[in-house]
Amino acid sequence: MDLLPVFMNIRDRRALVVGGGEVAARKAGVLLEAGAKVTVVAPELTDTLNDQVEEGRIDYRPGRFEESDLDGIMLVIAATDDQAVNREVSECAQTRSIPVNVVDNPELCSFVMPSIIDRSPVQIAVSTGGASPVLARMLRAKLESAIPIAYGRLAGMLERFRDPVKARFSTVNARRNFWEGILEGRVAELVFAGKDQEAEQALEQAIVEGEDREVGEVYLIGGGPGDPDLLTFRALRLMQQADVIVHDRLISKEVLDLSRRDAERIYVGKERDNHSVPQDQINQLLVDLAKQGKRVCRLKGGDPFVFGRGGEEIETLTAEGVNFQVVPGITAALGTSAYAGIPLTHRDYSQAAVFVTGHLKDGSMNLNWSALAQPNQTVVFYMGLKGLPVICSKLMENGMDGETPIALVQQATTPRQRVFTGTLNTMPDVIQNSDIKPPTLIIVGNVVKLHEKLGWFRSEEMRRRGETAQKGVTAE
Repeated sequence: MDLLPVFMNIRDRRALVVGGGEVAARKAGVLLEAGAKVTVVAPELTDTLNDQVEEGRIDYRPGRFEESDLDGIMLVIAATDDQAVNREVSECAQTRSIPVNVVDNPELCSFVMPSIIDRSPVQIAVSTGGASPVLARMLRAKLESAIPIAYGRLAGMLERFRDPVKARFSTVNARRNFWEGILEGRVAELVFAGKDQEAEQALEQAIVEGEDREVGEVYLIGGGPGDPDLLTFRALRLMQQADVIVHDRLISKEVLDLSRRDAERIYVGKERDNHSVPQDQINQLLVDLAKQGKRVCRLKGGDPFVFGRGGEEIETLTAEGVNFQVVPGITAALGTSAYAGIPLTHRDYSQAAVFVTGHLKDGSMNLNWSALAQPNQTVVFYMGLKGLPVICSKLMENGMDGETPIALVQQATTPRQRVFTGTLNTMPDVIQNSDIKPPTLIIVGNVVKLHEKLGWFRSEEMRRRGETAQKGVTAE
């Protein structure tokens, strides 16, 4: 974080606005809405500020800013068109350790004014740290349309029932489960429909009928190929309410950071030749956590049912009588092919796509190589980095042309994505001396030819390196 987001109580406290134009008027209006006692200092005032002075809503001292204007002030906003005055206000305020904001000049600010979604008592602030106020306003507009005004009334009602709920439910987890059920159920919907009295009656009944016990559940969630924007809404909602996050190696930091900040995080990732937590122990861990009354997010890369052992985990959960939900995710093959510009099917190149695991076991791959080496199809290998030479060799042994294009994609859909291309003949040499960072995915077939033409995604790493397509390898 570049800045610490805080909400400051300035009700009945003195705030100073330096400047008399429309911008100053807007800032004074925000301070008034927060309950501050506002003083404006400026040689002249706009009509809006003059009206507020006449109404007795703000105090006005005509003239230029003087340091004595800061006496007894809790917060300052400089909104003049004179940069020398703005700098003087900033320096004087910071000398006195008074929070100061200079409009459109982040370097002179000790705090920034965010774009605000006001659903009092619910408030949401959006800030770019001064980098782009227009972007902050655009994001605010998107949030405004997604958050009903009724959330303010709902929050006010819930505040009145906090003590009865605390008395009814003895543990934090039980209270959290109860409130989440209320917020996602009939009570909230009644408030949104304007039926506040019925909502209060339904809430009172829910408190009486509620059971003082903690019911655990497991959410088996597909975290997608790495880009957090590819998560489903449902996945994000459940990640935000889980008490424990059990995650594997394939989950990107960007996705993991979207889980609830105070949730316990347990890493159970499997690495090549190092299965640090055996699968049966993971299965039992999920059961044990759920039976402790916890909501457990089992977060897996890609989709949990595509080489993710999700089926094994819910078999155990079913046998143990543990409640669970399954949230599909964009599997690695789909995300990787899309971001690499390699369609898995194409009328001119491929009429079928096959997903297989390239994970080596005891030095061999038990695959139907003759079925994989068929023309006009795309073959996607999961977990095939170590076995890539074997993959190329076996496909050629079973009739696939050695000039068939092949691509290896590392950390697809993330800022660290790179795409290595070659043929079955050349690919082992292409990657031999390359610093490849898992996870990776391998795509074999004539559709790889389209990468150079359709590869739209340019990662941060490619931009940093200034790389372009090279002989035998594209790094992006």
